[in-house]
Amino acid sequence: MVQQAAASGKSKPSVPAPPAASKRKKSLQRGETIAGFLFVSPMLLGVSILVLLPILATFVLSFADWNFVAGWDGIAWIGFDNFKGLLDDPLFLKSVRNNLIFLLSVPIYLIISMVLAILIDRYVYLKGYFKVAYFMPYISNIVAVAVVWQVLFQPSYGPINEMLKAIGFSNPPKWIADPNYALYSIMMISVWISIGFNMVVYIAGLQSIPRDLYEAADIDGAGALTKFRRITFPMLSPTTFFLMITGIISTFKIFDVIAVMTQGGPIGSTSMMVWYLYDQAFTNLKIGYASSVSAVLFLFVLLITIGQWGLQKKWVNY
Repeated sequence: MVQQAAASGKSKPSVPAPPAASKRKKSLQRGETIAGFLFVSPMLLGVSILVLLPILATFVLSFADWNFVAGWDGIAWIGFDNFKGLLDDPLFLKSVRNNLIFLLSVPIYLIISMVLAILIDRYVYLKGYFKVAYFMPYISNIVAVAVVWQVLFQPSYGPINEMLKAIGFSNPPKWIADPNYALYSIMMISVWISIGFNMVVYIAGLQSIPRDLYEAADIDGAGALTKFRRITFPMLSPTTFFLMITGIISTFKIFDVIAVMTQGGPIGSTSMMVWYLYDQAFTNLKIGYASSVSAVLFLFVLLITIGQWGLQKKWVNY
């Protein structure tokens, strides 16, 4: 009988689960789904009210001319007129240009952070002290940091200019009071603040590199530069990619330092897109126009991020 069943190649049909067991399984799955939604519902509710709805409202209001003091009855739908106005707005175009120049601060502090991370990880004692010392500006209150730098950059009697005069500079820059130097002064502050966080992340990336690779390179007679070019930099490329994306996004969000130190001046030399958005919305009360600036800002960040994700395949090694 067994041989005949094997020869015929037929197997016994699977026995379907009893209806009661199937119902219990579906009920259990439904209960787990409901419990999961209950656990995440506070977060979903908060994100929906505080993030998703404002984003949707921003895109909708970018097609309107609205002063919120006039109430909901004051909304006038004007189509793409706000976006057309941006193309003819010299201060907005200057804000975009300033933002693009400000992007140069990202590779600067990434390079400095990587060099400091390598030095601290391999050649410096008291690593914990230096990590904390460099990380302190990042976690310090940004208003206090801006006030301190405002004093340092004071053109008449600030410590920086006093030091420059002491070493022979008879006419030092006026820094944040000079339209030619104000933006670069803000960039210097951003670099100083950002070094600590990026350095700590780089140190974590360095400690995850297998030491066997360096030992094999030593056996082959590779020098320090060769080991950096062939081992350290490729293995740190995922860390660099992460820090580059977050850094570029943060440059488009810079607001607090400008609000405390320059308010977009002098003569718009430090006006960024977020500051210009704030000025249009809460000083000039042009909510629709400010919403169109937000939409353009979102588009800039989206395109740059997509471009980075596309290019990362050529230089990031996972």
